[in-house]
Amino acid sequence: MDIHLRGWLGWATIFAIALSVNGLSKRDMFDYGEQAGDQLLEQGTDQTQQLILNQSMFFFDGTYDTINTNGFLSVEEPQVESEYLGKMPASFRMIAVFLGDLDNSDGVGKVYYRQDSRPSILLRTTDHINQAFPQDDEIKPTHALIITWENVAAHGVPGRGDGLDRKRNTFQLVVASMASASYAILFYPREGLQYISTPVAGQSELVHTGFIKGRVKGWFNWSSSPGPYYRIATDNETSVRQLSEETNSGRRGVWVYEIGTSPIFYSITPGQVTNLSPEEGMAGGQMESVPEFPPRNTGEQQEIEFPPYEHEEEEETPEQELNPEPDQPRYPEPVQPSYLEPVQPAQPQPPRYEPQTPQVVVVDEDDDLDVDVFAYNSETCASNRQKCSSFADCKDYTNGYCCQCRPGFYGNGKDCVAEGKPQRMNGKVNGRVFVGNTPSPLELSNNDLHSYVVANDGRAYVAISTIPAGLGPSLQPLSSLGGVIGWAFALEQPGYENGFSIIGGVFSRQAEVTFLPGNERLTIKQEFKGIDEHDHLVVSTELEGRLPEVPRGSTVQIDPYKEIYQYGSNLITSSSNRDYTVSLPDGSVQTKAYQWRQTITYQSCPNDEEVRAVQSTQQLSVDQIFVMYDSGNQLIRYAMSNKIGSIHSGPPEQNPCFTGRHGCDTNAACRPEEGIQFTCECSTGFTGDGRQCYDIDECREMSEICGSHAICNNQPGTFRCECMDGFQFASDGKTCVEVDRPIDHCQRGTNNCDIPERARCSYTGASAYICSCLSGFVGDGYTCQDIDECEQGRCHRDAVCYNSQGSFTCQCRPGFHGDGFQCTPEHEKTQCERDRESIQVSSNTGSFSFFRLRPSVSQYVPTCDQHGAYEPTQCHGSIGQCWCVDGNGQEISNTRTGPGQRPLCIDRGVIPPPIGPTTRPDVSPVAPGTHLLFAQSGKIEQIPLDGYSMNKGEAKALLHLPDRVAIAVAYDCVEKMVYWTDITGPSISKASLEGGDTISLITTDLESPEGLAIDHLARLMFWTDSMKDRIEVAKLDGSQRRVLFDTDLVNPRPIVADPSYGRLYWADWNRDGPKIEMSNMDGTDRTVLVKDDLGLPNGLTYDPESQQLCWADAGTRKVQCMDPNGRNRRTIVEGIQYPFAIVSHGRNLYYTDWRREAVVAVDRTTDRETDEFLPQKRSRVYGIATTPTECPQGKPPHTSSLSQYSVGMRFVQ
Repeated sequence: MDIHLRGWLGWATIFAIALSVNGLSKRDMFDYGEQAGDQLLEQGTDQTQQLILNQSMFFFDGTYDTINTNGFLSVEEPQVESEYLGKMPASFRMIAVFLGDLDNSDGVGKVYYRQDSRPSILLRTTDHINQAFPQDDEIKPTHALIITWENVAAHGVPGRGDGLDRKRNTFQLVVASMASASYAILFYPREGLQYISTPVAGQSELVHTGFIKGRVKGWFNWSSSPGPYYRIATDNETSVRQLSEETNSGRRGVWVYEIGTSPIFYSITPGQVTNLSPEEGMAGGQMESVPEFPPRNTGEQQEIEFPPYEHEEEEETPEQELNPEPDQPRYPEPVQPSYLEPVQPAQPQPPRYEPQTPQVVVVDEDDDLDVDVFAYNSETCASNRQKCSSFADCKDYTNGYCCQCRPGFYGNGKDCVAEGKPQRMNGKVNGRVFVGNTPSPLELSNNDLHSYVVANDGRAYVAISTIPAGLGPSLQPLSSLGGVIGWAFALEQPGYENGFSIIGGVFSRQAEVTFLPGNERLTIKQEFKGIDEHDHLVVSTELEGRLPEVPRGSTVQIDPYKEIYQYGSNLITSSSNRDYTVSLPDGSVQTKAYQWRQTITYQSCPNDEEVRAVQSTQQLSVDQIFVMYDSGNQLIRYAMSNKIGSIHSGPPEQNPCFTGRHGCDTNAACRPEEGIQFTCECSTGFTGDGRQCYDIDECREMSEICGSHAICNNQPGTFRCECMDGFQFASDGKTCVEVDRPIDHCQRGTNNCDIPERARCSYTGASAYICSCLSGFVGDGYTCQDIDECEQGRCHRDAVCYNSQGSFTCQCRPGFHGDGFQCTPEHEKTQCERDRESIQVSSNTGSFSFFRLRPSVSQYVPTCDQHGAYEPTQCHGSIGQCWCVDGNGQEISNTRTGPGQRPLCIDRGVIPPPIGPTTRPDVSPVAPGTHLLFAQSGKIEQIPLDGYSMNKGEAKALLHLPDRVAIAVAYDCVEKMVYWTDITGPSISKASLEGGDTISLITTDLESPEGLAIDHLARLMFWTDSMKDRIEVAKLDGSQRRVLFDTDLVNPRPIVADPSYGRLYWADWNRDGPKIEMSNMDGTDRTVLVKDDLGLPNGLTYDPESQQLCWADAGTRKVQCMDPNGRNRRTIVEGIQYPFAIVSHGRNLYYTDWRREAVVAVDRTTDRETDEFLPQKRSRVYGIATTPTECPQGKPPHTSSLSQYSVGMRFVQ
């Protein structure tokens, strides 16, 4: 389905359910923005974006899998806007949410969109639909498409250039779909609708809202005509204004429609609840009077508008109203949008990247009154003092509180720094940058950015590390990449303030750079996240676009420049033109320029009743600019001097405090006096004469400064208090109080479960627990009764069953032998017994019959165990040799030893799982049966499998690995050991499923081990290292380590082994050439199996039963399987999100997904996902493995495969 997003999606809001007496608020819409996982529509006036849906959407009588979005949502490729604006209805199918000529090219408004299937989102859509259609049952959406426009301006409306005087709208569309129907939920917040018309072709045109079927074909497909157009608002201004005031869902400003059904569609169906709830309908204690306006579709009667040439005689709407004559313009006034009354100034919303806690609404009821009385508690300093800086005071106002820095400090109250103290900034730089005409970008990934500012003279220094030589020289002109810190801490002229003094350290900055004359464009996005615990300003930077190439060896000189900053409410804009000179290695000089335009958004304290006087415009003067690319250390360096002052020219300030030439210590503030006189004063936290300042150790000089149960840590110019272990800060942010530790009632024995012989107590965190009956008992866990298994016929038909408490036993009848579950006549001999007997008989041919059967001296006779199976180690005493055999008695190659030695052979006998009393609950080994093991940061978890279903209720942590990041997980079915790789060590380790300590196996010469495979037959392990780009092998104890491959590898990750055939498979997710390869276990016969239609093959697994090689690809978003010889490739599922690892078990595949943060089950027989497990702690999930109850046998290998497998064993002997 193609989604056409027209206009802008806005900043992320926080979802909070609350009653509103004034109408729908932006906070009542669905959560949106980057932290909600949204994608952003490109800026422009007619931008569209196609989106492939994870689940089909029903619209009118059609089903669609792709959509387009652009201020509306269409299920077909839309036309250019000139073909439908002012010419409605359009000829293609669309949902017109708020259709007009909208614009998102000025950097303030944004359009976000995403698909969401989280239970919390689906539950909320269900609530809206059920309230709008109270008679409908079985409303269970399984998919939601959320599109949000915020602060969208009308295109073509003039403004002064900074965007502050433009009217802006905010609205949202949610399409909820289930198996046979789709619903549209539209949100129109009251404060979000500031205009209702836009300029179109020289006239002011009312916006359109409704559902359009487009052109439909006639019965014989000879011609087409316009289909139905269901309108939400009519061509009346009052009707459009009432979008935020009325409803068909019982909630003001919320409109719900059934827009498509399958298999039969009748019509667009509106919600049935047109009356507001008592709370929604009251404002100021009384119902608002609603002006009359033409009828609209809010009730049960649906009115559909058809074009006039359909000749619907019963249509009541005048033809002239639907299609006005061209010579009778509808809006004769000047071309300006119409606005709602009263018009409020547009307030650009700051980015809200960090989730805010929804406020709890306290409702107090007065029993003496017949009406409901609502009291809303405001936030006060008493409960929020810790949100202010430790160098700030909290002040209560009528509507809340604000933070204000104390004397000697400056900032916005949330972040405060000492006057005159130097400031450091740290962060990361990411992005993709094209240089010159190169077709491929250079990627930046978590490159370190460090900055240092001498605040008392405005000097700023910036360095970015690990910049490749192909990019570094071309970054030299971009001094303002870190120059924002120069503005934030610029030297202040009299009556003016730098950026940090006004907005603090939490803000967003977006800059657009256009280079001349080549017109290359680069976008810089920076998120400033405040002062951290080390008193450093934290910033994240993202670069996207193209730079003109500066040849290697060139130097760049940037001329001094001035930049005008315009200050509005929560918005700061600036623009400038900058010249720079490039000196080429051949001695020639080039003069170039670029245009700079930036927007800074922030959140001021909304409760401050004292209006702070801030100059509406200020000028930043930047000189002494130095730029250099250090190719030897791959560093780009910038330095500059910054002053903030008036935009008007005048005599320069002579006082050294304003020129920066004062000689004060870098940790001192310069205090101007009369004329050119001044004094130096050490910053707070330092002592000295101002010319030389020394740090005060507050922790040593004031030993009790942090109070009891706290530790004092001295820092330059300040100190920090930290609570001791077992304590935490109280609500005042200062006092350390003891942590309320949870109680494990299961361990203490203070639970009310049945006795341990019948029930298990499971601790679930905090002080909670659950009770469950042990195997062999039935009940609720508090009372458990024995199950009589004998009534269920659990024993063999030739056995007797004996019931006992919690268990039972089976005993074969006389004349039969076995374990009671399988009974056979006593005279049946095993293969080993028959072979032994035949050899004994053949060696005694011709002897007297009364002699005991025995072989000749040189004859080899197999040895059988007590069950008649071949002993895994067979010996021939006459020649003094021993060797290993498989379950059929066949010798395993390369295991024969000489006299006096015995090989270490593996018992491959299949031991039936024990059936009987369960282990006591105070012992905690892994329960019998097959489990899934998967890695999360800091732990490995297990999920029991009940057949192919995940037993989610019994899932728990198997291993806790603090401060570690386990990536790959593998399992040795012989010794019941789990193996894993750790990229923080890095290391490869193992631990027993039955308990015990972890054992480190490989700890040296590793960088990023990300794949791990176990050969349980040859006792080998194989791993990939994506940093060293190689594949290695070693014995399971870590000895005899060898490198198998170290060439033609870029990003090897998953690796799996097929012990039966001696084969090894691995995948390389090299973005330029992903592939899946195969080789023998000794490294021979390396072959590329798959190289076409791959993106990011992260996960790989091999099923020995079906002999299928399967992989999960995060690039193509598919799970696919094929034969190990590269044939019969087929897609199992597609449209998945971001798989990381995959494992097979029977007919199922299980994969971990980074974005869903889940373990997902896929049925290979039906090609669909069947289940999902969400860990209690949501974070990325990594490797996954199974713990089968018995080692896989696979199909008998061919002779050639056995020889290859033998080579693999010889490799490490």
